[in-house]
Amino acid sequence: MNRKTFITALLFFCLNCFAAAAQELKEAPSNLQQRLNELFPKAIITRIENLENYTETYQLVLEEPLDHKHPEKGTFQHYIYLSHLGFDRPTVIETHGYNTENIKSEVSSLLQANQVAVEYRFYGKSRPNPIQWQYLANDQAIEDYHDIVTKLKKIYSRKWISTGISKGGETALIYKSKYPNDVDVAMPYVAPLINTCEDPRTIQHTRTVGTLECRDKITTFQRAVLKNREVVLAVFQEYATEKKMQFTEVPLEEALEYAVLEFPFSFWQWGGKCEEIPSVNASAKDLFDYLNKIVGVRTYNDKMFFAYLPSYYQHLSELGYYGFDFEPVADLLTIVKSSSNARFAPKDVVIKYNPKYIKKVRKYVENRGDRILYIYGGYDTWFSCSPTPQPGVDALKMVLPQGSHSTRVKDFTENDQDLIMDTLMKWLN
Repeated sequence: MNRKTFITALLFFCLNCFAAAAQELKEAPSNLQQRLNELFPKAIITRIENLENYTETYQLVLEEPLDHKHPEKGTFQHYIYLSHLGFDRPTVIETHGYNTENIKSEVSSLLQANQVAVEYRFYGKSRPNPIQWQYLANDQAIEDYHDIVTKLKKIYSRKWISTGISKGGETALIYKSKYPNDVDVAMPYVAPLINTCEDPRTIQHTRTVGTLECRDKITTFQRAVLKNREVVLAVFQEYATEKKMQFTEVPLEEALEYAVLEFPFSFWQWGGKCEEIPSVNASAKDLFDYLNKIVGVRTYNDKMFFAYLPSYYQHLSELGYYGFDFEPVADLLTIVKSSSNARFAPKDVVIKYNPKYIKKVRKYVENRGDRILYIYGGYDTWFSCSPTPQPGVDALKMVLPQGSHSTRVKDFTENDQDLIMDTLMKWLN
């Protein structure tokens, strides 16, 4: 064997050794995984692709009690995602309000923190079949979070921050009110605390926000869709066929009326632009396309109807919700007769609204909710239901004047971002 051949063979051998060692390292459980196995001995723990800038990421499927006070009632599979940066880093728990995948939150990026993303019980992959509705209660979900955080604090002993968006942000506030010492800081985004099953503040908001000219264009658009009902429905049917969507739970004609009623709420919630609203003489396709852009008619198809049943159950039992404003289009409606969202709730269960639940949460966060940093968009319809901390409470409420439900820290001015970060750093010491 000549020298060149020998060196080539040696390099090849070394590369194979390195590859084998790397594969062995990859397959061997890490110290973190071993510790997770000890904390959650009944969980299915799988190492998955890392989120950006993290060193290890795991999917944990927990055997979560249906009823934390009576574990003998049974369990369900509960999905959470843990992304590790370092035991010397703070840890963010994101209380998702619905289903979730492993997505990095803005707070985790801002603080260079470990992250625990928790799917809400009975949503997404964490949904048992059939759902035992009596266990879809906020207090049970809060016990889920409390148990997860209590265990993980044994290995993540630095500061803890809770966050969530919309219903997830509302969950972060509920969690803070029930277990104020579980986290050091709560940072909810665009989180409403709703007073009733049809909170009138949302309609008052859509009737006063923005300019009169814009609000008039919204009403004109709503009426144009309904006045051209038949041709718009024909476009709707083509769209449903193309997308292979079924509308048997909520037929197309009914879905169209609900979408029209939903339009003002969604327009302001998601930052609709007045100059983009089609004119009264627009084609049926233009009318439908814009309605779909703002509202998203897929919300009413059978698949989504099924997916959102837990949400409507919660809104109509504990969280409260909003009602539809009939006034601008009442004379053009032929199917929808009620302003309530109860049409979309599960039909096989009696739902009784508890008006005291969220009011108790509101009372806590407004009067005793220290170290809560609220993020809101001023045009967002849900901003009308935001809590307002009382003087003397060590909290910060940041409102982007014309911001939408998509408002994040990055959307604020540089000075406001500095205030947000300085406040977080002060609270986290």
